Amino acid sequence: MSQVALIVKIPALPGQRAELAAAMAAGLETAKGEEGTRFYILHEDAVDADALWVYEMYENQEGLAAHGGSEAFKLLGAAMKPFMGGRPEITFTNPIGGKGF
Repeated sequence: MSQVALIVKIPALPGQRAELAAAMAAGLETAKGEEGTRFYILHEDAVDADALWVYEMYENQEGLAAHGGSEAFKLLGAAMKPFMGGRPEITFTNPIGGKGF
């Protein structure tokens, strides 16, 4: 399979998770129209009140590159920066099967 996925933990400044999530809203909408993006889902951490998670899946490496190199992605980073409590932790994965796959 050529699909690629990312699981990204995004730390928020203490008490700023809702603001960080709101700053990501435009990016969520943009991802809906990206040709090579299959999933781009934002999650709140169920335990850590200052963390968000994003699950991303792309048709292939080119889809990931198009997303990461887009002007919208650059604007998203700038919108998120005032609410971030550190660098995102990115884990790359290669999907191999499951429901919805």
